[in-house]
Amino acid sequence: MSVPAIPSALGGAAFERLMVPFAPFERHPELAVAVSGGRDSLCLALLASEWAVAREGRAIALIVDHGLRRESLNEALATSRLLEGVGIESAVLRWTGDKPQTGLQEAARDARYRLLRQACRERGILHLLVAHHADDQDETIAMRAARSSGPDGLAGMAALVEWPEVRLLRPLLAVRRAALTATLEVRGVPWIDDPSNVDPRFERARLRLAGVSHARRSDADLVRIGHERAAAEAGVMLLEAGEEGCVALDPEMLQSLPLDLRGRLMSRVVQAIGGRRHQPRRERLDRALARLSGPLERGKSGREGDFTLSGCQFLLRQAVGSRRLVWIVRPESGRKDRQPLIPAAFFACDPAAATHL
Repeated sequence: MSVPAIPSALGGAAFERLMVPFAPFERHPELAVAVSGGRDSLCLALLASEWAVAREGRAIALIVDHGLRRESLNEALATSRLLEGVGIESAVLRWTGDKPQTGLQEAARDARYRLLRQACRERGILHLLVAHHADDQDETIAMRAARSSGPDGLAGMAALVEWPEVRLLRPLLAVRRAALTATLEVRGVPWIDDPSNVDPRFERARLRLAGVSHARRSDADLVRIGHERAAAEAGVMLLEAGEEGCVALDPEMLQSLPLDLRGRLMSRVVQAIGGRRHQPRRERLDRALARLSGPLERGKSGREGDFTLSGCQFLLRQAVGSRRLVWIVRPESGRKDRQPLIPAAFFACDPAAATHL
């Protein structure tokens, strides 16, 4: 009769290895950690704080109170006190207002990420960590398989997601829940289990109760991380931040990039500058890239080449004090929902360029 293996607690060295794929960070990194009070996010907050402090940075725990249960605010405040007792700063973010009668989990998720993104932006934090782990990933893949998702969906949750104001990082996707539990038990840290995690009204809870087999890992997420890193490095090399949320880029340097990297970079730029939730449609992006890559008549502004894409204006102008032509990307006139920040990974590569902080 075999004896079940005892899960190993996660230590600082192991967590450091988990953070390597998300490099580079600032010299003194500042992290935000989404914390619910459950074991997974509490464990992540402890490890992330130690990782940041070791680099003369800091981590702040952001606790979202959805207001869906009478006890939720007291639980959020108790979690805040627990974290502050181990030296981790925290803030409670409350979802107020009427709650929908249907689609409650999806609405709560949207509200949660809206509050977290806003809090990061207000604090000038570039990295938001969430505690999704290997068991969560298995459940996600199982749910997507049941919906006949394509290859991208079956790759599961991305370890890194670029938003205009912050990077979403999931460093625990290769770690099992049992290891996170062991980490808190070794440290003697209590946690609060959310009843919705075993509420059969919700699909993920039903899967959790039934048990999900371990999903076979693919290399898709490693590829996604490589793409994001390449786009970040290209952004630092090409982009010059201007006033009122504008950026300028050198046409010749842009044309020197491989076509696929050119597309990823411009997609990120217009999504941020235009304030859109989604990237531009492929066909529209391809037409824009063709215009950006067209021949230039040196010394002339080429105003007839100006165009718009996804809430952005592209203007070909002479650089100030130079005959060099640059493309200016700015929000369309009159847009009130514009997002003046460009994706955080651009600045993670070069903290001196983080002019939005």
